[in-house]
Order: sequence, then structure tokens, then C-alpha cells
Amino acid sequence: MPNTRPLARATLRLSKTPSSYRTITNTNGPRTDARAIPNPYAQRRQQHFIRSIATVTTLWGAATAWQWYNDEPILREVHAEEPEKIKQLEFEAGRRQATSKEDNRDLISSQHLQVKKSWENPGVYAWGFNKGRVVAPDSDEAYIKTPRRIHFFDGKLLKDIKLDRNFAAAIDEKGDLLQWGTAFAPDSKQPAYTLRGKNLVSLALSRDRIIALSSSGTVYSLPVSQKDQETGPKLSESSWNPLWSSTASLSYRTHTPQSLSWNEKVTDISSGLEHALLRTSQGRVFSFASGSQDFPSRGQLGIPGLTWETRPAGAFDQPHEIASLKDFTIAKIATGDNHSLVADSSGRVFAFGDNSAGQLGFNYNPESSYLDTPSLLPIQRLYNGTAQRPAVTNVFAGGNTSFFTVDAVKMSTPENPSPRDLGRVTADTLACGFGLTGQLGNGRYTHNQTTLTKVPAFSGLFEFDENKNSIVPIRLSYLSVGQLHAAAVLDNLSSTSVGPVFSGLGGGNGKSANDINWGRDILFWGNNEFYQIGTGKRSNVATPTYLQPLDAKAEAERASSVLGGLGLASGKRKETAEKEMHRFQITPKTKVKVGGRTVDTEQRVECGRGVTAVYSAV
Repeated sequence: MPNTRPLARATLRLSKTPSSYRTITNTNGPRTDARAIPNPYAQRRQQHFIRSIATVTTLWGAATAWQWYNDEPILREVHAEEPEKIKQLEFEAGRRQATSKEDNRDLISSQHLQVKKSWENPGVYAWGFNKGRVVAPDSDEAYIKTPRRIHFFDGKLLKDIKLDRNFAAAIDEKGDLLQWGTAFAPDSKQPAYTLRGKNLVSLALSRDRIIALSSSGTVYSLPVSQKDQETGPKLSESSWNPLWSSTASLSYRTHTPQSLSWNEKVTDISSGLEHALLRTSQGRVFSFASGSQDFPSRGQLGIPGLTWETRPAGAFDQPHEIASLKDFTIAKIATGDNHSLVADSSGRVFAFGDNSAGQLGFNYNPESSYLDTPSLLPIQRLYNGTAQRPAVTNVFAGGNTSFFTVDAVKMSTPENPSPRDLGRVTADTLACGFGLTGQLGNGRYTHNQTTLTKVPAFSGLFEFDENKNSIVPIRLSYLSVGQLHAAAVLDNLSSTSVGPVFSGLGGGNGKSANDINWGRDILFWGNNEFYQIGTGKRSNVATPTYLQPLDAKAEAERASSVLGGLGLASGKRKETAEKEMHRFQITPKTKVKVGGRTVDTEQRVECGRGVTAVYSAV
């Protein structure tokens, strides 16, 4: 029998490391290798892992197919992108060739075009208080916030225009008077002719009457109310036939002084609420009561002791010569509500009337709030220590505010007998009076300004004059002062021309093709309660400010047209046109063709009581 040995007890031992198989190890005898036997637990883990991988792969494939189907870029196979199409460059069109010198000027500057269009299209723009239907006669709007044309005056030239809150008057090119507003007629919707055939040249308004001056020097006074004109006493009028006379068609009075010398006539008029001043061609000054409600009682007539009780025999509104001014040749006159200013040909200025707000330029005296005798203002005191000799060149007044334009000439002094700027003229503007709503124009809101102070915006300005080839002072052309606001027109150079001022629209006056006109600077300031400044806002303005063009829409179109002529691409034209649009520049006086005839015309500004107008003047 074969030799046999008992089998040793065998034990199973799992390896410490994970394995899919197990090994048999004989612990009681020599090691014996057995055939690997699969591990059921490890096998199940492996199957679970494989199923997970398969599931994830399936979901990924489905998502990829879905995204591809919906044309989404996510998880798509990367392909070379189609090269971006290069946009064609948009070149600006070439500049349109000008057909004439004037057309070339239009292409150079839309401002020149704006000024030219103002000359070619005369009319009246007005804004402010409109409850009296003054600035927009055909509208029931209470306020007109920005400049608007009064269409009745389209194409018309005027000699003068004056406006109050509830009535207004104008003189047309023929010298006839027009009136409108609710105080003239409650149902007034447009201007109507009243005083005709007198060849009127200028106007002034009192509280309830209109003062008008004819070219012959006759001074007329007629009531504001149309009813009073029709029912009041009427004068007998003479005609070309000395044997024939007739009764006037409406009620009016005349105020031509009786004591005028041969060849002397009234050349200038100005009126406050209750008084008026007349200046003659020989420099004499007369005053009279210009209203029908109250007799002047604050010394504004300049006649010491003259009151209702002490007035001389005759009409209460007869003219009186201001005797204390007989020795002076008066060149300028101005009136506020209740005060008067006069300047003589030597540059001295006299003031009289109400001084309750310091509007006469003197310190307020509570014991006597007015002066009934013309008193000399000490202008020189303001220039002490400056080696300058001042001379008043003009006076302006309105409400309780006064303005003075001054030329100050540099003089030699013992300390500096030969200054480098000897003879140099500095133009200043001084102001005093009531300024609580900014109407002094000095950047401050001052209740009473009793001493003269410079208005910075209009003082010490200079520019280069190509004609004179030197630096020249910029003066004020004129001021228009309303009750609580004002406007100033600068006498600045209004053309680039080297030679005479532009005098035609055809370009055939010998000027170069690049000479252009841009008009004169005009600024507004003061009370803006009724939108009378023209900014479209209601806040007061203490510092003189510019306005947008009167017709902003038309100006934008002109600017766009000019840019188009220069060849600017249409996509950029609108944006650039807004930047190119100029501020309002008032047109200077020049000869232009209107309605087929050549006339001298300019734009002028007029400030009233809460209202403003710009009109084409002749």
C-alpha cells in the first residue's frame, strides 16, 4: 500500500490588500499554491463601478446629442470658426462745393446762417407773463416759458415796441401805432391799429397811458384802454388845407413843450409809472405827469416843491423844464418806476426821485427817502487811486434799479507821469438799487445797494480789433431794464471781416469767402418768476447768462445742414449738430433785402414788467 500521510488542517487567509481572488495557504506544512478562486464581494463592487461609468457615459452622450440638435455651442465638437466679415469703412462724403462766397460762409458756420436767417425773416419773439395776452395774444396760457413768435408780426419791421403785463404797444415801419393786451381790450386776440398818420418813431409806457414821439418832435399821450380812446375828449386836428379841420378819431393829448427855441424839437422820451422825461435837440430836459391815476409825489419830476397842491395853473400834465439842468447839455435820459437819471455830454450824471432802495446811488436817508432836485453823483470817488478819469456814457433804469456805463481813461500821475498804457480806455458798467431777485447782475441777491458797484460781466472787457490791429474795450451797446429783470447787448465785433461791416447777403461786397457774421452777445438776468428770462426755468438769475437760439429747432436744422454740406456722415451729423448749435446772438444793424427792397435793420431786445421781446427793428 502506498505510504500515506494525513492531510494537515488547512486554513483560509485573506490577503490584506483588496483582491478579486483568494489564495490557499497551508499553515501546517509546506506552502501549497491553489487555483485562484473569484471573490464575490469584490466582483459586485466592480460591477457597480462599471454600471456607474456606463450610466454617466450614456447621459453625457444624450446631452451632447440634444445640445447639438438645438444648435447650442456647449459640448460641441470644436471646428474652425468662420472668419468674421470685415466691415466696409464708411468714408465721409466730400465737402459740397460752394456756389458763391455767401454759400461758402454758410458752410463754414451755422452761426452765420442763423444771423442771416434772422435778417431775412423779420418778426417778433416774446416770452414771460401772458395772463394779459401780451406775449402770445392768441393763447390763454398763463406763461410762455421760452421765446415764441407773435405771428401777426411775421415779415414786419418795427420802429419800437414796449410791453407791460397786461398791455403792449408797437410802432410799425410806417409810423402807425398798434396796441394789444387785455388792458387794451378784454377780448384782444391780436394787435390792432390805433393812432395812425403821425409818423411815430419811439414809445414809452406809464401806468395807464402810452407816450409816443413823432419824427417832427410832437409828443402824444393816449390812454391804454380802447374804450377810453373811443369815449374820451377828442382834439381838433388840422389838415393840409388851412381852412379845413376835423375831429380826431380817438382821444389823445399832446405834451410838446411850448418854450422851445427855433429849430429845437424833442428827440428822446422816457417814462416811469407816473412821470416822463423829454430831452430836446439842444440838450434841455422837461418833465410831466404821464399817468392819469396819481400825480408824481416822490421828486421824480426834478422840480423842487412841485406837488398836486402847488402845481401851476393849466393842465396837470403840462411839461415843466428842469431849471437846475439848464447849464448842462444833457445827452442821455432814463426813468425807473419813480426815479430819474440824466447824463450830460461831459460825462456827468444827475439823479433825482425815489431813493428808498438806493437807486439814486446815494446812501438812504430815513428822514427823506427821495430827492426832488437833480443831484450830481460822485462817480470819480469809485476810481480814486486808479489813475483813471471816468466819464458816464449812458444811463439806464427800470423798477427800482439803475445802471451806468462808464469809460475810464488812464491818466498820468505825479507818481507815474508816463504809464505804459497812457490813454487806455476801460469800459465799466455800474449798478445800484434794489437787487433782491438778482436784477443788479453782480452775482449777489442784495436787498438795497446804495453805492455804485461794478457789474463784473460787463466791466474791464477787451478784444482784438483786426481793423485797428489793436486791443479795444468791449462796451455795452445798450441795456433794456424791466421792472425786475434786464438784458444787455454788447457792442462787440460781430464779424471776422477786415473792412466794413457785412452789408449784404449776396457776398459781392469785396470780402473774402471766409468772412462770417455771428451777431452780438446778449445776456439776461434778474427775476424769473414769470419765465421772463427765457431759460425755460423759474429760478432767478443773479449773473448775466446766455440763452439758446430763439428758434432752437430751426438752429439745429441749420447746423445739421451746414455739417451735411461739409460732408459729415449722416450717422454723426445729428450728434455733432447738437454740439455745433450756437447760443442766441442778436443780429447787428446792416443793410439787407426784405420783401424785395433794401433796408437797414437789426434785432433789438425790450424788457417790460415780467415780459420780454426781441424784434426786428428799422
